[in-house]
Amino acid sequence: MNLQELNAYAIAGKVDELNLISVDGVIYVLEARMHGSAYPLRDTHGEIMHLRSVEHARDMLHAFPKLSFNVMHASVHDEMCGASTEESLKVPITFRSV
Repeated sequence: MNLQELNAYAIAGKVDELNLISVDGVIYVLEARMHGSAYPLRDTHGEIMHLRSVEHARDMLHAFPKLSFNVMHASVHDEMCGASTEESLKVPITFRSV
């Protein structure tokens, strides 16, 4: 899903939430959740878009309607031990900067 498609789905009220997923603590991937499925944001070449920060995501989404917005961090065990527990830390954040 590209940014224009995401905006259209958001305006139509079809996006349940947005999750900004931390990858190795240095890049983020934005995914839209709709009807229990995840749709990562892709660039104009169809590649998964990498964002630099929460503020980078907020800047990209500034014209969008307000949505449920979360930052997700991988489990500490995944990063430290390589043990996959399928758990993530999901933290709700404000959609707009203060």
